[in-house]
Amino acid sequence: MASEVMNGVFVTSDLHQPDSDFLTSMKSMPISAVKQNSVLQTLVSKGEELNREMENEDLLKAEQEWDALENIQTGLYCEKSGLLSDLPGQTPLISFNEALQYFQTADLSEYMKRIQPTVRRTGLSAITHLLFGPPRLNRDLHAERDLVLAIAQCPMDSSQQVHVRVLQTIYKKMTGARFDCPLYGSHWEQLGFQGLDPGTDLRAAGLLGLMHLLYMVMEPKTLPLAHDIFRLSQHHTQNFPFCIMSINITRICIQTLREERVSRECNRRQQVFAVLNDLYVAIFYHLYHVWKTQNKTISDSGFILKELETFAKRRPKDLLRQLEAYIKERPLPKDLPLEIWAQHSSEQRISSHEGSNGQAGGMCFTGVCEQQVQEDRLI
Repeated sequence: MASEVMNGVFVTSDLHQPDSDFLTSMKSMPISAVKQNSVLQTLVSKGEELNREMENEDLLKAEQEWDALENIQTGLYCEKSGLLSDLPGQTPLISFNEALQYFQTADLSEYMKRIQPTVRRTGLSAITHLLFGPPRLNRDLHAERDLVLAIAQCPMDSSQQVHVRVLQTIYKKMTGARFDCPLYGSHWEQLGFQGLDPGTDLRAAGLLGLMHLLYMVMEPKTLPLAHDIFRLSQHHTQNFPFCIMSINITRICIQTLREERVSRECNRRQQVFAVLNDLYVAIFYHLYHVWKTQNKTISDSGFILKELETFAKRRPKDLLRQLEAYIKERPLPKDLPLEIWAQHSSEQRISSHEGSNGQAGGMCFTGVCEQQVQEDRLI
């Protein structure tokens, strides 16, 4: 508003008269005409452009923050683990045979020096074992046996890509994850390791502990069993550390091999690793069955491990029969990938062919006396 004197009279003039005229004219216009008004269209388009610019800025900022987070995680991952910086974020799964081929060609001479292929016996124990114990392992299988024991001496090395792939494969198959996880973190505790670094729990069994678990999760016939055991390990009252229990079972397998409890079966099948893999799964299934049906808890773990070791040394044939019956009763899930179905079908054809040739008859294990257990608790 402005005032001025004209002939001694104050006269007010409205400086916003154009605005009031515009509003008055807009009120008198129909809605259809208002929509077509060029001034309003210009104002609305400018508002939409401003909103789009703000959304683009927010999106760009979010993308920058996400990229920064990935860079931080990758940096910590490589700095902590010593991995090569070009290791992809989604490493391919590794099969048991591929991992075994790696160890067959790797230089394990340092670990070969540490192994003790058999248990040393003296005096009456040596005579009794010689007369009434199981047969000795064939000489042509000594190299494979020594490789198994050398892998059990080999520690986890995060700079070796095969070691990392084995660990990542186990994690993905057990959890259903699609992408790699950090080599250090609390997610390993959820899988049943004791700490943030799974490598520290492998001292008692070395990488053989991971190889056994890799076999179990990559074999179509035993993967459902692995999931069943893992689910039981997460029970609110019957929970137990899944991977730690697995490592203890691997330790039992090592001791069983060194005491020549499975030498007869190894000689019959002309294999060591395959026999030990089956024994590992059979022991794990027996633990699962006892734990679930008898409502065992973590406080019973020491006694159960002691009984498992005694049972494995005395009656390995019964353990393998139990596992075979369980697998026959439980069919393979229908949602397996086609390549796994093809692998399983080919294995069935091979086994049936061997059975027709008389090479896969009844398992002949030698019963042996009970040995004192050195460890009666979880590692």
